[in-house]
Amino acid sequence: MPLAALTGGSMARPQAGLDAEFWSTQGQNFILGAVAIVAFIAVVALVMFGADLVKGKWRDKVQLVVLITPVLALLAIGLIYPAFDTVWLSFNEVVKEPDPVTGINTETISFVGLQNYIFAFTDPTVLRTILNTIAWIVLVPLISTGVGLAYAVFIDRAKGEKALKSLVFMPMAISFVGASVIWGSIMYDYNQTGTQTGMLNAVLEFLGFDAINFLAAEPWNTLFLIFVLAWIQTGFAMVIISAAIKGVPVDMNEAASLDGVNAWQRFWQITVPSIRSTLVVVLTTITIASLKVYDIVRTLTQGRNNTDIVANKMYVLSFVEQRQPLGAALAVILFIFVIPIVVYNVRSLRKVKETR
Repeated sequence: MPLAALTGGSMARPQAGLDAEFWSTQGQNFILGAVAIVAFIAVVALVMFGADLVKGKWRDKVQLVVLITPVLALLAIGLIYPAFDTVWLSFNEVVKEPDPVTGINTETISFVGLQNYIFAFTDPTVLRTILNTIAWIVLVPLISTGVGLAYAVFIDRAKGEKALKSLVFMPMAISFVGASVIWGSIMYDYNQTGTQTGMLNAVLEFLGFDAINFLAAEPWNTLFLIFVLAWIQTGFAMVIISAAIKGVPVDMNEAASLDGVNAWQRFWQITVPSIRSTLVVVLTTITIASLKVYDIVRTLTQGRNNTDIVANKMYVLSFVEQRQPLGAALAVILFIFVIPIVVYNVRSLRKVKETR
């Protein structure tokens, strides 16, 4: 029997979606894209050339406007408009009603005020998600910065300092998904029956303890997920803090040592005040990373067993359950969480500048 007959004649037909029409369309899109890029470059070049021809006192102002306008336009299109649109959507509700003639569902948007926010803070599932997120933004920065600071102090100018720092910094080279796979399948893996393949459970059984389902044991499972991000961010904190510690004048520590000040007192009275601005930056950066973390929860638990966080819940509500207004409300709540962190960062850095 011919091979074409065995395969249902598929060899005689082009692969679905890759026919001549497909390639023709892609070619047209490529040409249009190339023309748009060339036209954009030409317009920018002409505008900048025209601004360069301006003479006199208006020259600097015109050049400033020419350089800033495209940036402001891109910010307005890509950031400001979507932000306002998300806020507006969070105060509305999408209603699907069948058309009386065709029977096809049509979507209409109706204003519901604070109903989505009231639901977010009264629904037990969403409220637990918000509380979990607060736990992430409190614990991850404290753990990462605390361990990174201690590690940087203890190995500062020690033998093998570069190798020791590399070991701690190495997780930073791993993506959040990769780190989740490592901790999920290698460390946290749990088998109900048979030999344990997860490293932690294998150690527990070797020591005579019962295996633990780390990702289902409430409320500790949230802490186990938090530890994954802390494990990644500790290397970042350690490197930045270590660089700041090396910038502390050696004379200050030597003078304090001659005055009888012990190492612990030198740490709190000299080192910490000297690197305060660096600690603020590290804490702020890790806190924002904790707020927007999504990959770890999505990869390990998908939010099951009360481990959900705002970023993952926002995705589920918006794109899985098709409840975009509720997802928009969670996005606004997540943005509100960021505001006090940024304000604190700005005020702290301003105080540091005033003291110098």
